[in-house]
Amino acid sequence: MLEEFKKFAMRGNVIDLAVGIIIGGAFGKIVSSFVADILMPPLGRVMGKVDFTNLFIDLSGTGYTSLAEAKKAGAATINYGLFINTIIDFIIVAFAIFLLIRQINRLKKAEEVPPPATKECPHCVSSIPIKASRCPNCTSTLEQGSAA
Repeated sequence: MLEEFKKFAMRGNVIDLAVGIIIGGAFGKIVSSFVADILMPPLGRVMGKVDFTNLFIDLSGTGYTSLAEAKKAGAATINYGLFINTIIDFIIVAFAIFLLIRQINRLKKAEEVPPPATKECPHCVSSIPIKASRCPNCTSTLEQGSAA
């Protein structure tokens, strides 16, 4: 069983998946930092000096002035500002993945469609070889280069 697991784990797909997960986690941290530290502060300033990370609803009714204060007291809160940041994180990551997949698809060669090997007889509508000059089914004479 150990040998079977070793074969499974060393296949290319599993290693590629592991590398993808590790890089994806690191990329997620970069995007989260970008959103929280670079994108949201100017956006909050433009919107009237709003700190999105500090937007919350205090369910205890005590009236905490900051999310940190409410968390320290153990109060139940709905942290919709952090949720907004997470949604923006997701949108940026999804857009980056879209751009990456789009570029990968452009690099792949388009599958070439082979030229047709048969054509239809204009008289009996049967399928015949493209180079045929006479239909083997109805014995009609065909014009060269004619195809249905």
